[in-house]
Amino acid sequence: MAQHEVVFPMPGKVVSVDVAVGDEVADGDTIAVFEAMKIEMPLAASAAGKITEIKAAADDMVEAEQVFCVIEG
Repeated sequence: MAQHEVVFPMPGKVVSVDVAVGDEVADGDTIAVFEAMKIEMPLAASAAGKITEIKAAADDMVEAEQVFCVIEG
């Protein structure tokens, strides 16, 4: 099975994490919301599969290209 890393496109703050390890997601599902430049933006799954790892939590500050989660599918 292939593993896909979902990364933040820009630096910001995680507002909410909308998935948990073990959840099944579809390509394009919103899996988190983050704030950058005072604008809240959804973070979408880049592939369908099961969330195997989450590397950020609500209120965390994140950098561009930082991995949010790993999807196996």
